[in-house]
Amino acid sequence: MFLARTATGRRWALVAGAAVTSGALLTGCSGGGTSSSGRNSSDTINYALPANFTPNWILPVGTAAHLNTNNSSISQVLWEPLIAYDGSTGQVGWNKDNSLATAADFGKDGKSVTITLGNRHWSDGKPITSRDVEFWFNLVKADKADWASYSPGKAPDNWTSLKIVDDTHLTITFDKAYNQQWMLANELSMIRVMPQHVWDKTSDSGAVSDLDRTPAGAKRVWTYLNNAAKNISGYATDPLWKTVSGPYTLKSFSTAGKVELTANAKYDGGGKANIKNVNLLPFTTTDAEENALRAGTVDYGYINATDLGQEASFKSRGYTVKPWAGWAITYMPYNFNNPAMGAVFKQLYARQAIQMSVDQTSLSKVVFNGTAVPTYGPIPQGQASDFVSPKQKDNPYPFDTAKARQLLTSHGWTERNGTMVCDHAGSGSDQCGAGVAKGTTFEMQVLSQSGSTVTDNMMSALQSSFAKTGIKFTIKTAPVNSVLSQAGQCTSGQSGCKWQLSFFGTAGSWYFPAYPSGDALFQTGGGSNFGSYSNPSVDKLITETTTSGSTAAVQKYSAALAEDLPVIWLPEPDYQVSVVRDGLGGFAQDSLANFHPAMWKWTNK
Repeated sequence: MFLARTATGRRWALVAGAAVTSGALLTGCSGGGTSSSGRNSSDTINYALPANFTPNWILPVGTAAHLNTNNSSISQVLWEPLIAYDGSTGQVGWNKDNSLATAADFGKDGKSVTITLGNRHWSDGKPITSRDVEFWFNLVKADKADWASYSPGKAPDNWTSLKIVDDTHLTITFDKAYNQQWMLANELSMIRVMPQHVWDKTSDSGAVSDLDRTPAGAKRVWTYLNNAAKNISGYATDPLWKTVSGPYTLKSFSTAGKVELTANAKYDGGGKANIKNVNLLPFTTTDAEENALRAGTVDYGYINATDLGQEASFKSRGYTVKPWAGWAITYMPYNFNNPAMGAVFKQLYARQAIQMSVDQTSLSKVVFNGTAVPTYGPIPQGQASDFVSPKQKDNPYPFDTAKARQLLTSHGWTERNGTMVCDHAGSGSDQCGAGVAKGTTFEMQVLSQSGSTVTDNMMSALQSSFAKTGIKFTIKTAPVNSVLSQAGQCTSGQSGCKWQLSFFGTAGSWYFPAYPSGDALFQTGGGSNFGSYSNPSVDKLITETTTSGSTAAVQKYSAALAEDLPVIWLPEPDYQVSVVRDGLGGFAQDSLANFHPAMWKWTNK
């Protein structure tokens, strides 16, 4: 995601696509570098953002249109999470250095948790207190429908109360006992502590008060903060964004996506910045970004997987090539409410035929140069875990276009001019299925990331294999942020429900927290259930994954969605193939796809 998040209120998210076509560097992105003979000064780093994935949100509460992991990474160095989970040490876990909480103690009955805050301060000198946590809680509770990480029945619905014990202790009570690993990693980690003494107002000139403590007041504050966050050009000067808790403050933020961070001199946490100035540079294309690498003007960049054969060239320029693997899945959501194709997508046999037309093995080998792993279900398969079921591992629907054709023809479809047409409407076992009208053409369109060679190659390969099954597949492209904004939840009568399939880029994957539950993705009404997939039996399984302490619950969920196909499963590529300046260290690649500039340091000064 992050579609999302993690986004985003949530740290997993739809992450930036990293493979794109030739073009030019965005205006304003050529400054700050050096020649190929040397690197930047010891107090500066130039970091190349993934191409065509422009940061566009600063508020540390994500909405559906802003599920871009770059947004989340930036906001987290400005406003540290209550509980920060990441994989930056090589293993996913609680990073207490960059968290505002120092402890989370669950009650004996498992129905509550008491959180302890560290002795921390905002950049204006005011202490960070339990009231700042309550402020976030009140805003999200009153405006949950607009929060991208919301899933009905989950946070904040299952948090029955938040009680302030004192300035550094608070207790959150749940509606029942939950899997503590899930609660900590997937729900409590979403809490973003925000400066109540600065933000609890409804206008720039308005007085700060306790407006958030009533639902009506919380809605007004939410509206004010979200409207302010839409003014990207004003981020660097708006007083709202100057009171921070993280290791960096914001120096500049352009609408083109260039972001400049500088170390927060008032930071008093454990994750202090090692490098004073961080320049986050946007690019329209990977070719432009690779040219910057060759010129030595970026310290941390990336190349296409297809360019791994050029590794020696980059090493000769003083770089190290490091593939960045992720804890993620890649897929293409269906819009089950699309008025033209929604009824077809709701037929399991149709989804089976589509999935059997996807040759993941060849896509991984040819398109991704061997740097991708298959996705056969809702659990990441690129790293070993106890969560993946045998059913998902074994691939229930191997590539077979002949079998896919037979599935369609046995359900009332006839091929005409290369495309299947529904000849036998109805709900019988040999008919097209409920809601599928006679004469319906099996033609589906994807709204996909623009400007990416790898994405274009994969879409072309899919178009070819779908054609062998008799499925017409057309491709429409747009920048990733536009795809995200156009491919949200909708009902068939809405004007914005015209999208049929969406794809957020070849590395536009869904990055999970440590516990890979599917409540946001595939539960009915889930905040990031883009295509409105709904299956009551799956809802029950998802609920079990959040309450049971056994991995068996997750494996049952894994098997069910490997069979039911809520989306089109696609190969999961490495997040990106990073190219890092020799001497830049202090971190491992975060498998949750965030970047953590405070951890970076020059080791060869």
